[in-house]
This record gives sequence, structure tokens and C-alpha cells, in this order.
Amino acid sequence: MLSRIFYSILCILLICSCGPSTDKKETKVAAAIKNTAETTIVKTIEEPKMKKLDIDYCMGKFAPETHEDFVAIPVKYADRKGMYMRADAYYAFEKMYSEAIKDGVKFQIRSAARNFTYQKGIWERKWTGKTKLSDGTDVSTDIALPVDKALKILEYSSMPGTSRHHWGTDIDLNAFNNEYFEKGEGKKMYDWLVANASTYGFCQPYTAKGPNRPNGYNEEKWHWSYQPVSQEITNYAEQNMRNEMISDFLGAETAVDIDVVTKYVLGINSGCRH
Repeated sequence: MLSRIFYSILCILLICSCGPSTDKKETKVAAAIKNTAETTIVKTIEEPKMKKLDIDYCMGKFAPETHEDFVAIPVKYADRKGMYMRADAYYAFEKMYSEAIKDGVKFQIRSAARNFTYQKGIWERKWTGKTKLSDGTDVSTDIALPVDKALKILEYSSMPGTSRHHWGTDIDLNAFNNEYFEKGEGKKMYDWLVANASTYGFCQPYTAKGPNRPNGYNEEKWHWSYQPVSQEITNYAEQNMRNEMISDFLGAETAVDIDVVTKYVLGINSGCRH
């Protein structure tokens, strides 16, 4: 009888002693799984792989709002709702924003992804004179020859199908004029970007023209590009895009004579290529 009682007590003690240990072990395993999952998610966000490129992507013939590689930009970082970036470029920008704010520099995205249709609207409003250029030029009445009209617009605006904004890697920050970045808060911001943007993968594609960049758009101190992806797309454009592919908008026929691919798509700061 006593042996049975002793055996029962022993079993109870064993069960009690094993229970908490197993729970602790399971808790540790669960925590490890959670940590691994969180690390995997962070790595996926920070180091996304570029999916296979095609010419439609390169020329902006898709909808960013439905593309799996794109995310909406929170209004916290932008001047309005409804703008999109590639997820990899956005998360890099988010990190850069967080560091800049510590130094008293605040970015505001004024423009981000623009597909072919969006860019066509910008271009054709300028071509028809509905929108005058920043210097007051009405292209529809002030300039006679189509090639000259196109070259004037190309000082700051891309032909549809050729804009880096198609790619979701490029953003315009705070203002659309170089003068803003030459004094006060604008200069502080630009100096910070020159010193720090490359740490987060960003470069300025349209620097001042000169011997090292004789072609392309005029200088744009507000335009910054996420190089880890844009460099790959630029290389793809060099290999696969042809002037004859640029079509379906007013003035498109001038692309061949101007050689838009060589002089504008590829006419960027060499620091954004390497």
C-alpha cells in the first residue's frame, strides 16, 4: 500500500517538474522562430531582388498602384496622397529621412513614380502650350520647328517612355528650382544630401553640365535616384531601348533626330552609373 502511495507521489512530482521546463523550452523555440521570421522580413525589405526587366517596365507602361514591387508613399513624407515608389527605394528613403531629421533636415517628396500616361500628360500640355515652361516660353507659339520645340521641353522634362520616374527609383524633393537649394534651408538640405545620400543608395543623376556630362537635362538639385536599382535599369535601357520605340505622343517623331536614348536616358552623372 505504501509503495503504491509512494509511486503515485513520485509520478506527480515528475509531471510537475517536467511541465514548466517543457513550457520554457517551447517558449524559447517560439521566440527563436519569431526572431528568425522578423529577421527574414527585414532582410526581404532591405535587400529585395530586382525581378526580370522588360521594355514595358523600362518605358513606364504599367500602373505603379497595382504593381507588386511598388508601395504607396505615406503623406508624412510627401506633399500629397497617391504617390508611389518601388518598395526597395522607399525603405531606403525612409532610413535616410530618419537620419536627416536628426540633423534638422526634413525632406518632402514632391514627385515620385510617373508612368507613361502621366508623363504623356506633362509633355503634351507643354507641347500644346497649355502649360508654359518655367521661363515663360509657350512652345506651341514661340518655337517653330518640332525638333527645337522638343529640345526646349527636354531642358527639364522627359519624353514619355524615357523618364527615370517611370522606374519608381527616382524622387523630386522639396522644390523644383535650383535657386531654392542655393541658400537657407534649401542649401542645408542639398549639402546634407551631397554628403550623406550615397550612404543610403541615392545619387543625383542630373548634375551641372560640363565636360563630364555634356548631354541631357539641365541640372536638377531636387532629383535623387536610388542607384542600386536605377543603375541596373539604366544598363538595361542602354542595351535594349531604341529611339524608334519612343512613340504615341505629340512630337515623338523628333526622338530619332535628337537621339534621346543616348543624350537623355544615358546622359546622366557618371556617379549614378558606377
